[in-house]
Amino acid sequence: MDEIAYPEQLIYWLLADQQRMQILQIAADFCRKNHLNDWCLAAGFVRNLVWDHLHNYTDATALNDIDLIYFNSANTLEDIDLKFEQELKQLMDINWSVKNQARMHTRNHDLPYKNIAEAMSYWPEVETAVGVYLSENEIRVVAPFGLKSLFEGTISLNPKRPKPEIFYQRIQQKRWLEKWPELQIRKMIIRRGYKNE
Repeated sequence: MDEIAYPEQLIYWLLADQQRMQILQIAADFCRKNHLNDWCLAAGFVRNLVWDHLHNYTDATALNDIDLIYFNSANTLEDIDLKFEQELKQLMDINWSVKNQARMHTRNHDLPYKNIAEAMSYWPEVETAVGVYLSENEIRVVAPFGLKSLFEGTISLNPKRPKPEIFYQRIQQKRWLEKWPELQIRKMIIRRGYKNE
């Protein structure tokens, strides 16, 4: 598949997934109501969908949670995220994980992020740094590293977050290679730090 076609294919798969589209619509309505303009559903919401299709699974792999990320530098209190999680749970009884990326730089010891795309660009794996949102009833994709490696079925350490111990711990704890056995870990080489091959 041509790299240009990846976003179209992703959107096609999302449109065919009734549960994900319902969740996406609930998130869009919620964010609009709360004036959250820079937001998306990210991580496993998108990544797992692609990995399921690459493995020709007919049933979607269950999601542990729904990662709704947003950017609001005007109010970075964690209590707001917890409040949003409870409100979303009342709309749909699933495990919502809401994080304002405007405060996450402190936890990660980074300089302040400018928006959700920049915040995602520091996540441990390249393939996890992908999200979608609705804008004027159209699905938009946020992918600071593009979609190529996700569609290639690889798991790659993010060179901006070169922490292989966290990278391998996440692969093991989340059991990705058990759930999607055809995934390939992109090997790392060490030269003044860690890089993807």
